[in-house]
Amino acid sequence: MKRKGYFFSRLRVAKLMRKEALISKIKRSFKVTTDSNHGYCISKNHLSRNFTPKALNETWVSDITYIKTDQGWLYLTTIIDLFDRQLIGWALSKYLFTKETIVTA
Repeated sequence: MKRKGYFFSRLRVAKLMRKEALISKIKRSFKVTTDSNHGYCISKNHLSRNFTPKALNETWVSDITYIKTDQGWLYLTTIIDLFDRQLIGWALSKYLFTKETIVTA
């Protein structure tokens, strides 16, 4: 509005917004959710930042994405093949844990 030459006080804007039944949406500040200071076992880095495999099915990678819905959070896990960047599999869950124990060599 200022760029177009309109100047209003904060009180005037609040009154106009109330009249039109508008509300402002305040963006939350960024919150760090990663805790690197833990006693959990850290897996070995097998890729060493080599993200260009030479053959199909040589390297698979996985990631988890959080999706906010009206009923709560969902967790989407995807697995892709790095060679052709094709989706190998995915899973959607209400929970971020599994009852199964995953063992890696």
